[in-house]
Order: sequence, then structure tokens, then C-alpha cells
Amino acid sequence: MTSSGLTPLGVTDRLFFERAEAALDRAAAERTVGTALAGAEDGELFLEYRESEQIGLDDGRIRSAGFDTAVGFGLRAVSGEATGYAHAAELSDAALQRAAASVGAVAAGRSGIFAEPPRPTNSRLYSDANPLSAMDFSARTALLGEIDAYARGKDPRVKQVMASLAGEWQAVQIMRPDGTRVADLRPLVRLNVSLVVEAGGRRETGTYGTGGRFAYDRITASDVWRGAVDEALRQALVNLDSRPAPAGEMEVVLGSGWPGILLHEAIGHGLEGDFNRKKTSAFAGLMGQRIASPGVTVIDDGTLADRRGSLSVDDEGTPTNRTVLIEDGVLTGYLQDRLNARLMGVRPTGNGRRQSFAHAPMPRMTNTVMLAGPHSPEEMIRSVRRGLYAVNFGGGQVDITSGKFVFSANEAYLIEDGKVTAPVKGATLIGNGPDALTKVSMVGNDMALDPGIGTCGKNGQGVPVGVGQPTLKLAGLTVGGTAA
Repeated sequence: MTSSGLTPLGVTDRLFFERAEAALDRAAAERTVGTALAGAEDGELFLEYRESEQIGLDDGRIRSAGFDTAVGFGLRAVSGEATGYAHAAELSDAALQRAAASVGAVAAGRSGIFAEPPRPTNSRLYSDANPLSAMDFSARTALLGEIDAYARGKDPRVKQVMASLAGEWQAVQIMRPDGTRVADLRPLVRLNVSLVVEAGGRRETGTYGTGGRFAYDRITASDVWRGAVDEALRQALVNLDSRPAPAGEMEVVLGSGWPGILLHEAIGHGLEGDFNRKKTSAFAGLMGQRIASPGVTVIDDGTLADRRGSLSVDDEGTPTNRTVLIEDGVLTGYLQDRLNARLMGVRPTGNGRRQSFAHAPMPRMTNTVMLAGPHSPEEMIRSVRRGLYAVNFGGGQVDITSGKFVFSANEAYLIEDGKVTAPVKGATLIGNGPDALTKVSMVGNDMALDPGIGTCGKNGQGVPVGVGQPTLKLAGLTVGGTAA
């Protein structure tokens, strides 16, 4: 389904109240929501319709293909710190009434003042059109075949090609008991390419992905998918020549763009409102204090057009914002949903997000970015006598309370006497988020965003996010390696 010239509110009205398959009466739903949330301090009815698909090729054949349509609602009532939440994978007055009976118990006997609704901006950060209806399924499968042929033709060392296309279109409407209704139509697509190369009995892998909130044509253009294959092949061939990584404390230079995932995990989560309200974050109680080196400025910006982590409105109906978290090394803000903002006496920042109608919202990042500084990447490399240049990252883990993290670098090089030398394999970065912020000694002038591949997990919920940073030099990080 596409917008057909209708506003997002008009499209979602058709999906939730006017389709033959939808048995939800809008007027009755408004009455039910009003009754269920009487006496509560906040809450909403979250309605969702989602179409999603995934097509995967492996070794020259389509190995997986799936399409799914999901529809449902989540009803939330908030009173003090207590939240009542009920959801159903159907749209019916009977299901909504059962949900209302459940969540209403949270506010029973209370007479709270209901919070004001979000203030609209009418900003649209992406197209309303459904990307799944803009390109035939046969054309998508044919494209994956072209990717396979192109990759194998590039280099005889390519032994396996894995490629996938994924897309979704999400339509949401948020209804509040004061009559406020907010709607959003959200496209999302992604291309991923992974190659296995072999030489001299050794096999290595390279991977590259790209995507965002737009139609398939932005990632299926020949220059885009060929570029994805070329980058995956480059990474794989670098890994073929890699040696075991050294271990020990050393200077580390982080590349621009996707290495911002370390910033996201090791620092960003610790700046979310719920962890700080409950004082379980390493950054709790430090507002206005210096927590990072001078020159370090970190923002969370959900207003970047077409980016994977961007939203016109969050999942509570609040417009997203550009929130400054750290300014010149000083802690200036947290990421807030409505509940935690109210309890902390501040304004929501548009960071209330949920995986689907089956989940209650919580404060989450959108696009978390460190801003550029004055130094060139070449200047940073020249300043290092012995260290590690980490260009790309794989997985990682972080403990929110302590800030301790471990991240694996899937593309890294030695720096010796101011020059990038041999590629290394098996390097991990080990440290503490708050401590790492104070070890940033140089900030690059080459800030870049990731190519549109991030998904963030928190409390069992996954949401699309973006990261970004310039090249950074950190003094004295612990590197775990496999060299004898």
C-alpha cells in the first residue's frame, strides 16, 4: 500500500479503521482509550501495520525468501513509575476493550494530571511510499544473481558469494485520550554482500552493507551494488594478508564512520534517560561535569534525512531532535522518552522507541555521532610510534553500569613509526567507556556516517540506528591479540 496522495494520518486511518479486514471503530477506540487512561499521567494507543521481506542468495542460488505482514496495537497507561501495557496481533473493538481492562488497573483510584501531547513540527524526513511495491520480486532476485556473477568475475580467489536484500514499510498511528493523533509512514531498505576468498589454503571473509529510509532504487543502482561488492572484496583480500594482532596497551586510531559503533555501545547507552534516572549508568549524576577530553562533542540526531536511525516522530508521537549529549567534553544532556523525562523533570527528546506494537517504548538512540575536530587522519597516524589503526568493527559487548566494553576489529593495521604497515587479525579493544572518553587526544576533521546498517538491541528489543564519527586517536587503550 502507498500513500496515494493522502497524508500519513489519512493512510493510517484507511489501514486501521476503514479496511474490510480491520474491525476497529475509530470513535469507539477513542472512547475506550479515554476510559482506560482516566486517572493516568500518560499513555497512548499505538497502532501498527508492517510489511517486510527478505531475499537471500548463497553460492549462486536463492536460499531464502520471505514476506510478512503484521498488524496490531499496544495500549499503555502510565502512573508514576508504574506502566501497564497490553497488546494484540489483531484490530478489533473486543481486543482493545480487553487490553483496556488490563492496563486500567495501573491508574485505578488515582487522579493524575495527564501529560500534554507532543508538539508537532510537520517535518517529513523520508518518503511515504512503500518501497516493497516499487520493484518487482523477479527484478530483485535477478539483481542478486548479477551481484554473484560480478563478484566471481572480479577475482578468481572468490569462492563464495552471499548477498541479501531486505525491505519494510511500517505505518503507525498514535492515539491519545485528549484526541491527539499522530501518524508516520516509514520505509527501510538494506543491501548486504559477504564474500569468502581463498588463497594458499587460507580462507577469509569480507562484508559490506548499505541502506536507509528510502526506496530500493537507492541501493540497487549499479554503482551502489558494485561498490558494495568491491568493498567486501577489498576487506577479504586485506584479511588474506593479515597476521596475528599484538596484545598490550597502546595508542589506537579509530577510523571514521562505522567505528562509531564503539561510541554508540560504550557511551551512548549510558546516556539514556532510564539508566540515569535509576542511577545504574556510569554517567548518572554527572550532568554539567567534564566527562571527556576537550574537543569531544557527541550528539544524537534523529532529524537527518533518509538515515536508518531517523524518525519524523518517535514511537510516542514526539518529533525527533538534535540532542547535544556531550559538548566540548562536558555532559549536557540525556536521551529521554516521555516517562523518564517526566520523572526527571525535563522535556522529552524524541527518543521513545519500540520494536513493534508488542513492546512498550523506552529511551533509545537514533543516529549517535561525534562531531569533527581540527586534525587530519594523516597527522594522527604520524604521531603514533607503535599502535593500532582500527578501520572497521564487528561485534562487541558493554556493561552499562560499569561502562566496561570489549569490541572486535574486523579490519585493523599496525602503526609503526608513524606509518600504517601490516594488516592484523584477531584484535579486540578492551576498556571502559567513561575512561575512554578522557583518552581521546586528537579528533579528526573527516566526520562520516555509517553506510546504513546498524541495529541496536536493548532489553530484548531491536531498532534501526545510525552511528558516525571522525577519525579519533586514543592514548593507552588495551588491545587484545593473538600474537605469541
